[in-house]
Amino acid sequence: MFQSFVAETSPENGAARLAALRAVMASEGLAGYIVPQTDAHQGEYLAPRDERLAWLTGFTGSAGFAIVVGSLAGVFVDGRYRVQVRAEVDLAAYTPVNWPETKPADWLIAQLPGGGRVGFDPWLHSHKAINELEAALESHSITLWPTRNLVDVIWADRPPLAEAPAFVHPLDQAGEASSAKRARLAEALRKAGHKAAVLTLTDSIAWLLNIRGADIVHNPVVQAFAVLHDTGHLTLFAAAGKFGPDLIEHFGPEVRLRPPAAFAPALRGFEGPVRVDPASVPRQVVLELQEAGVEIAFADDPCILPKACKNPVELAGARAAHARDGAAMIEFLAWVDAQAPKGGLTEIDVVKRLEGFRSATNSLREIAFDTICGAGANGAIVHYRVSEASNAPVRSGELLLIDSGGQYIDGTTDITRTLSIGPVREDARAPYTRVLQGMIAMSRARFPKGLAGRDIEALARAPLWLAGQDYDHGTGHGVGSYLCVHEGPARLSRLSEVALVPGMILSNEPGYYREGAFGIRIENLMVVIEAPPLPGADARTMLAFETLTLVPIDTRLIVPEMLTVAERDWLNAYHAQVLAELRGRVSAEAARWLAQACAPI
Repeated sequence: MFQSFVAETSPENGAARLAALRAVMASEGLAGYIVPQTDAHQGEYLAPRDERLAWLTGFTGSAGFAIVVGSLAGVFVDGRYRVQVRAEVDLAAYTPVNWPETKPADWLIAQLPGGGRVGFDPWLHSHKAINELEAALESHSITLWPTRNLVDVIWADRPPLAEAPAFVHPLDQAGEASSAKRARLAEALRKAGHKAAVLTLTDSIAWLLNIRGADIVHNPVVQAFAVLHDTGHLTLFAAAGKFGPDLIEHFGPEVRLRPPAAFAPALRGFEGPVRVDPASVPRQVVLELQEAGVEIAFADDPCILPKACKNPVELAGARAAHARDGAAMIEFLAWVDAQAPKGGLTEIDVVKRLEGFRSATNSLREIAFDTICGAGANGAIVHYRVSEASNAPVRSGELLLIDSGGQYIDGTTDITRTLSIGPVREDARAPYTRVLQGMIAMSRARFPKGLAGRDIEALARAPLWLAGQDYDHGTGHGVGSYLCVHEGPARLSRLSEVALVPGMILSNEPGYYREGAFGIRIENLMVVIEAPPLPGADARTMLAFETLTLVPIDTRLIVPEMLTVAERDWLNAYHAQVLAELRGRVSAEAARWLAQACAPI
């Protein structure tokens, strides 16, 4: 099994650990301390030794942070985690705070009216984040103070460093040699007048060097730092034990391997201007360069956009991975339909069975993330992770929300389906149909080149808005190519200003959640393409989406008369495509189920 069901945290530990942290804060002369959910690479998914927020508070979500002051400890979470956080933390010790509605600066100003020093580990916060927080606190006598990591001081049994070996991501999957990527990016550095670029994002380094690893669960990356020089040479700061002779040969003479401890000292010796991305580089990197007098050029990580725009080989791999994963999902959904209404299944049973169908492809390298399998009311917990303690029965007459994905050498998948178990829950049908309408609207979208996710995201929300409903998460995120399931820089979100470009793979996942009752989400992955020409259209470049995911959508929950002709036509055409492409790749029993599931409405 790739997924564990052990509850890794407990609310009972929170108060004692908070008291220990406050004692260290007092010894350091701090009025406050910030504990983020991230590592030195600004990762969303963390190695066990970097799960400081979870260890301290009990909250296990993939985004958020805590701010501890003398009398209060706020755990800041966005809309995905507001149900979850209340179940995972000791509410007598920690106070959930709605973020980003409540800004950390405003909260600190309210809690520290007399001012004071607020500590932070400068390796765990980006330069941009600290700059913005400092600016907001400037006139309130509150000073951000870089310190050692105070959670590490009190975490006696902190897990060891990851030691997983790295491996080559072959050219027939990458589509471009590492040397060619480095040469291409080095030319851009020279044109910009930059002597080097600091790389701290693990997926950027993995993409650039055509390597993968296993330092982070479900994310095939290597924990490392790197500096790309304007000559195309690269210095990689990583544990030497992760790189065998085959990788050293793969790197060639233009890649130099040095230990992680050499990274900070090396920064002081570089000739500027050195390019750093303020949105992702740790504040400590900027401090090292500034203290050494090295000229800094603030600009985007040079790998971010090229990595997001998949090349033809990567796109072919994505299509193959989605067809393979779709066949596994069809076997799984046929099994759920046959077994779940009988009773006796739990959420863990369902997760294990799904992993078994993916493993049976003999191509699964990892799951893309812990499967979200929410039965009944658990479906309303947006990023619910089932444990032995929370494991709920799958009951007839309820909804089952399953959000899952696979890591294959040729692609990363991410799919959500909401299923009716047995008799259809009538009060869920109208919101389910609205969610489907939003997903179809995004799937059918055509839009002018240059628009960003924020410009079109409302398409997915409009059907819900018309009913006075909404969801508290973005509509879509970028997805890597056998890399991280959450990949920047583009998103389908009201916050995203990054223009959409052909080759970007994005999720399309509107939802609706009724706390205590059910959750609904329908998700496909799509790739941005140039829109096919239309008769009578303007002479302007338009973009569109090609849907990659090939899995039936549960039609039993649809209110057919709510759909427009165009929406009905899209759904029927999608199901016809799924049936045509995958009926020959599944078992006879699953093929019979598939034909029924794809029947036109």
